[in-house]
Amino acid sequence: MNKKPYNRESLKDSQSSVLQIPLKKIHVGRLQPRKTFLPEDLADLVASVREKGVLQPVLVRPILDGNYELVAGERRFRAAEKAGLAQIPALVRNLSDREALESAVIENIQRVDLNPIELAEGYTRLMVDFSMSQEQVADRVGKDRATVANTIRLLRLPPQVRKALENGSITAGHARPLLSVPGEQVIPIFEDILRLGLTVRDVERICLGDEKKKKGRKSSEKKEKTESETDIYMKDLEEKLTRRRRTRVRLTGDGKVGRIEISYSSDEEFDRLLELLLL
Repeated sequence: MNKKPYNRESLKDSQSSVLQIPLKKIHVGRLQPRKTFLPEDLADLVASVREKGVLQPVLVRPILDGNYELVAGERRFRAAEKAGLAQIPALVRNLSDREALESAVIENIQRVDLNPIELAEGYTRLMVDFSMSQEQVADRVGKDRATVANTIRLLRLPPQVRKALENGSITAGHARPLLSVPGEQVIPIFEDILRLGLTVRDVERICLGDEKKKKGRKSSEKKEKTESETDIYMKDLEEKLTRRRRTRVRLTGDGKVGRIEISYSSDEEFDRLLELLLL
């Protein structure tokens, strides 16, 4: 359903209450965080609704023309539709956009988990649309800040990886280690997860190994750079000493530990060098 303006008179007069509302008067909320509903996930719920009805009311808020926007309970709403029910019990509350989104995200987290990408998008919407910090989001949904931050980071993954998270082909445990490897390695490892059926531990070992290799390469590059700079400095110093003392001087080491070799080719040159050293 397209966005509808809210019935301000209804918002004034309506009190929080549970009503039996016709399904045709309830429209899926534009703030709903859940986007994916797999048929197999609804099958058991549809069977239960056919036998016992909807036991837990959905949450709605009033809009124009006597209609309602669904805030939380979309699985129950869809199951009621599939079960052929004409109406559903609904708790009617006057909620702001912020309250509606918070309620939708929290209700899904606490009842049937959103997939990791829907969850990350829900957290992000709370932060972007309502200027909430990660700490505030964590407090509202009952998670620690690190959990919220790590979930949001999943949105950085390539589209095909996010799609696999949405449809359940891989888990968040598979996906998180992929964030630690260079971008060009993500898809090959992801494809191996699907092709070889890699476990979370397998992926962690692979990504940890790549991370160590990356750090090793950086360390090696830094060492080579340092050694190269040291070599240039020592060579320049050798040339200066050779010119100043008018004899061949050789330096070995790194400037901290090493050896100085001074060459001579006659008694006179030896005596001259001794005199310089003994000054």
